[in-house]
Amino acid sequence: MSEQPVHTGYLAWHFAQAMASRLERELRTLDLNLAQYNALQQAERQPGISSADAARHAGITAQSMGSAVASLTDRGLLTRSPHPTNRRILCLHSTPDGSRLLERARDVVRRVNGEAMAVLEPQERASVHHLLHRLVTHLNPGALPPSTDPTATPDP
Repeated sequence: MSEQPVHTGYLAWHFAQAMASRLERELRTLDLNLAQYNALQQAERQPGISSADAARHAGITAQSMGSAVASLTDRGLLTRSPHPTNRRILCLHSTPDGSRLLERARDVVRRVNGEAMAVLEPQERASVHHLLHRLVTHLNPGALPPSTDPTATPDP
């Protein structure tokens, strides 16, 4: 009986699950979960983004984003304002407190990312970053900020 190959998608899924679990645990120290971090991130990247677009860009369900946005709004970290031409759409904006918390959360994300990537040599980190950037650009380009340079490696 021959051994079945381990598919790249399977490995990527397990890596993503492990990273999400670590990020959830570490972001809890800031009273945030991953969906809330994503909501703040999307509102900061694209002020005025709708909750539905933020969910699509973050790769989470509209329900998860809705809960995250409601919680952040209640805490004064996000505001929602009516869209100028479509009253059914609410536009998300981070508040100054939300922006400050996002910076702290980004530090946590950088640290967790650095710990996860520590097993790789610098050139390997750069290669992984570049390849994942290409794959995400292909599969979900809205997940990345518009000016992202695929050759840049912000990971420590």
